[in-house]
Amino acid sequence: MINNKVIKVFIIFILVFIQLSLIFSVIKAVNKPESSAFTNNQTAIINDDKIKIGFSLGTLKEERWVKDRDILMAKAQEAGVEIIVQNANNDDQDQLKQVRYLIEQGIDVLIIVPNDYNKAAYAVELAKKQGIPVISYDRLVFNSNVDLYITFDNVKVGELMAKSLTNSMKSGNLLIINGAKNDNNTKMIKQGYDMILKPFTDSGKINIIAEEWAANWLKEYAFKVVDEALQKKTSIDAIIAGNDSLAEGAVEALSEHRLTGKVIVLGQDADLTACQRVVEGTQLMTIYKPIEKLAEAAIAMAVRLVNNRPLEVNDYIFDGKYNVKYYVLEPIAVDKNNIDETVLRDGFQLKDEVYRD
Repeated sequence: MINNKVIKVFIIFILVFIQLSLIFSVIKAVNKPESSAFTNNQTAIINDDKIKIGFSLGTLKEERWVKDRDILMAKAQEAGVEIIVQNANNDDQDQLKQVRYLIEQGIDVLIIVPNDYNKAAYAVELAKKQGIPVISYDRLVFNSNVDLYITFDNVKVGELMAKSLTNSMKSGNLLIINGAKNDNNTKMIKQGYDMILKPFTDSGKINIIAEEWAANWLKEYAFKVVDEALQKKTSIDAIIAGNDSLAEGAVEALSEHRLTGKVIVLGQDADLTACQRVVEGTQLMTIYKPIEKLAEAAIAMAVRLVNNRPLEVNDYIFDGKYNVKYYVLEPIAVDKNNIDETVLRDGFQLKDEVYRD
């Protein structure tokens, strides 16, 4: 008969062997080489953990940025990556604090929509010091050498707006209400419409009665500018607004003076209320920017950066100090003639909501 002491020793030996096997398996898993997978089913893995993206938004006050946030989150889920979203509410210091928070959460890549194109450079610097690649999303951060600037062609946006205007108005008084000065997109949009308007302004056919800049893109400022001009009996034939929110403020002021539909108004972003105004005839046009394509590309590029894969981007843009990679998408001019085949066909807005009446 086998001694009980021998049995106990044998059992202890078996348990020790199992424990050592488990420890060896864990060590092997930890030392496993990183996977650079971004497969056909859009799954991204690093060391068997999800890639973690930090998304810092300068604002969510406009409908457009809410759509970007929601679509980016959906695309991240499709790609199998985690995304942490922070909104600075137009506060530069808050954005900096939030980027610090994202870094503390162990993000692998930062996607940033800067509130201020100069001040956000410090936030980019913080990330890059930690070895975290940075994508500047639809707004360029200056003097920061981001790894990628991904956006729509903002110069083209301005060109499309001005072409729509000059096709509808050969002469008259034009009021321009740009977006925020601390957003480089406004300057690029201005560059675009200036090129198209120059022959008309040089000849005197179009008279620019004022050019304003709305801090934080506040539609209340657009309302104030238009209202004050009309109270002074200034004749306004057309208004170029930096985005659809500013266009909305302008139209509200026109309504107060019973001029709705009598003054040409142009905007951008294809917001729901703007699309409603387009089909109703109180806004001539808007610019549709297929955000789904931008968001999908941003997530794909973020995964490539984390996995040290080439971006395959050949265009560059100067950020004031560095030439940075520049991934650009085409905007689309939308009026009542093509809104069904663009904004509605893509599901960007719903037909029953646009054609509310």
